[in-house]
Amino acid sequence: MSASSASSASGAPFRPVPGARGGVITGWGTALPDKVVANDDLADQLGTTDAWIRERTGIAERRVGGTTAGLAAEAGQHALERAGLDASAIDLVLLATTTPDMQVPASASEVQRLLGTSGGAVDLNAACSGFVYSLVTAHGFLAMGAERILVVGSETLSRIVDWDDRNTAILFADGAGAVVLEATDGPGQLRGWDLGSDGSLRHLLYAEIGDTMKMDGREIFRRAVRITVESAIRALERSGLGVDDIDVVVPHQANIRILTAACERLGIDPAKALTVLQTTGNTSAASIPLALADGLDRGRVHPGDNVLLVGFGAGMSWASAVLQWQSPPR
Repeated sequence: MSASSASSASGAPFRPVPGARGGVITGWGTALPDKVVANDDLADQLGTTDAWIRERTGIAERRVGGTTAGLAAEAGQHALERAGLDASAIDLVLLATTTPDMQVPASASEVQRLLGTSGGAVDLNAACSGFVYSLVTAHGFLAMGAERILVVGSETLSRIVDWDDRNTAILFADGAGAVVLEATDGPGQLRGWDLGSDGSLRHLLYAEIGDTMKMDGREIFRRAVRITVESAIRALERSGLGVDDIDVVVPHQANIRILTAACERLGIDPAKALTVLQTTGNTSAASIPLALADGLDRGRVHPGDNVLLVGFGAGMSWASAVLQWQSPPR
């Protein structure tokens, strides 16, 4: 199946099931390594300049270091504290990552140990779309009886970057973002969503086991903008909302040019987009929760706002979700 045919498939309506329980985000948190790598630190080695990197990516610096589980646990602890919960209240840890610390076991198991959560723990790998995939998946568990779920996006991409490859070394970095999702009667925040994948495009961005990332940046840019727009439109249609109803966009923090182009093609003012890539770089599954948490902390998201989360990544995968933001019940 081609990208165009895969992404244009109508599929099921994907609306909340009448009578099913929904979820509300009641806490959020982030974690970034201490080590800062500025563009100037890479310029001589890669034969480039700070200005060249900023112009093409929007990135000024990135963070490097830590472990996937360690960063995830730190972000998760902050989210629990903001939600006013003890770790023992969590029924499930869903960790979105493409860079687990070990091949076996899942890094989510280490997050569970570090935090002391109860219930299950599992990794989910949908690359840069992973956090939205996990958020939608978590709502399924809530509908089936789970009460509280910790959803985390955490990456240590610096471990699989070839630091002599200008295509990838200037982009990818490490970090984590987390949210606590609690069950509520009624639809909750999630109003519509769209998930997809086209495995025939896996060659555009990949890393073999034990090797570094390989990326066709030009082709990714071309496809990513179209896929992002199409996925966002489907999620909006399923939510019963239009582009003009969106108050805040939280895009995957891949590249400022992709972000801006997607907003413009959607007809959404790029000023509505939350961005942190200037200081974090591309943190894959961690990028959307990092941007969302930053926007919440800075007062960019208000009760009643319609929030569009949209991402794309290796696979190629894509994922969008429309949330109607609600104040935490506590």
